[in-house]
Amino acid sequence: MISDKQTNKVFLSKGLMHYGRVLERLLTKLSGWSIETEFLPLADSRKHIWARDYMPIQLEKDKFLLYRYAPDYLKGFEDFIPDYPSICKGLGLDIVTTDIVMDGGNVVKCGDKVIMTDKLIKENPHKFYRDMLSELENHFQAQIVLIPWDKYEKFGHADGMVRWIDGNRVLLNNYADFDPELRKELRKSLSEHFTVEELTYSSNKHAKVSWAYINFLQTERCIFVPGLGISEDVMAREQIQKFYPKHRVMTIDDCLSLVRDGGALNCVTWNILADVSPSREEA
Repeated sequence: MISDKQTNKVFLSKGLMHYGRVLERLLTKLSGWSIETEFLPLADSRKHIWARDYMPIQLEKDKFLLYRYAPDYLKGFEDFIPDYPSICKGLGLDIVTTDIVMDGGNVVKCGDKVIMTDKLIKENPHKFYRDMLSELENHFQAQIVLIPWDKYEKFGHADGMVRWIDGNRVLLNNYADFDPELRKELRKSLSEHFTVEELTYSSNKHAKVSWAYINFLQTERCIFVPGLGISEDVMAREQIQKFYPKHRVMTIDDCLSLVRDGGALNCVTWNILADVSPSREEA
């Protein structure tokens, strides 16, 4: 399974043009670090910016897992679901398929483990969950670690809760500031498999949007953290840089409107390991 820190190419939906400053700043940073960028075919609508959720999971360099993207929070809003099988076909991807309902945002790859929230079970009520986990573990060639779903977040995505650092270390969001009980449950679930680090902020009043910092975009050399125009921006970047010393951590400013619409930089990107031009490999 390909981890984020192995990736060297980023795909975006053209719909992100509706968040013009975010797109401009992100493209400038990606280009400055010679990270190849491409727009997804058939994903031009503003409703289709959440590329992470509907694009497949990269298992090997030339093999991808395509799941069923039909989340309960989009019932009645199916126009938010692009024709993702055709997008994959247009990109020439070699895919294997599963009928398991899931979101890419609920897949946090951690080496030989994958963290997902237990919303996976709710989305697949007609499946015996042990068989479902066994199937996914066979595809991922990794152990599934289920964590409690943050019920205040309707999407049930793990990528806004926790991220892999390296080895057996993970980075947990700042639940100590907002939900100590859930923090306790998460630490209990994660500590069976990982050493848990945590984001913390010394602000007098904690901003609710600070959850978004952990929803960063990670590539092989760089991490791009959403900038929200608040005091926690600097604290978040400095902490993430400390936890990822081999990466260059940068802020993409003006992400507040994107975050208020429900996502951040990991949500609106799909990054993979791909063959890139020699000039980019040497940059």
